[in-house]
Amino acid sequence: MSRSASVILSLTVLALAALAGAQAPPGQQPPPKPATQPPAPSAAAPAPTTPAAPAVIGPAKVAWINLEQAIMSCEEGKREFGEVQNFVTKKNSELQALQKELETLRNQLQVQGPKLTDEAREDLEAQIETKDTNLQRFSQDTQKEIESRRVRTTNFIGRRMLPVIERLSKEKGLSAVQFLNPSRDAWVEPSLLITDEVVKAYNQAHPVAATPAAPPPKKN
Repeated sequence: MSRSASVILSLTVLALAALAGAQAPPGQQPPPKPATQPPAPSAAAPAPTTPAAPAVIGPAKVAWINLEQAIMSCEEGKREFGEVQNFVTKKNSELQALQKELETLRNQLQVQGPKLTDEAREDLEAQIETKDTNLQRFSQDTQKEIESRRVRTTNFIGRRMLPVIERLSKEKGLSAVQFLNPSRDAWVEPSLLITDEVVKAYNQAHPVAATPAAPPPKKN
């Protein structure tokens, strides 16, 4: 049998089988398929909420303060930095005394050097070296101590000044207070500077006791 005849025969058999199924008695027909339930309606999507209107923000009020000036010009700052300056003056006097001693030894070596024995010259040179080393160490240690005292004083008053700045800013209805920075701020309207007001408020919050007057000299 040719290939085309096989295909025709197969189609004929399939057609007869379908026809027989259609003409079969009711008892031999396949049971009807159960009716499918319609899908349950999906829940209704929630109605879109109306977004709340954004809060209306007024223009920001910003002021500037020269914090370094405020710290050094308040009464407490004047007193504390005055004590630092007294320390500097005292150490400068000590430094000058050490320099004078060193200069005296150097002059002595220059003038008497040719007349001294080798042992005496070596002893004098050793004294000069020791004095010079002590002078350099004294100068370095003093500079570190001066800087440390200045930093401690600045930080101490600065921490106490921040609450004063905050309270004054709220009283004036300010949104922010910027620290004046000459490298950043080319110019600031003077009316926006609150340095003097902060100094006045700080002096009221942290009054400094008046220094007692020196007793008058005794009369002979």
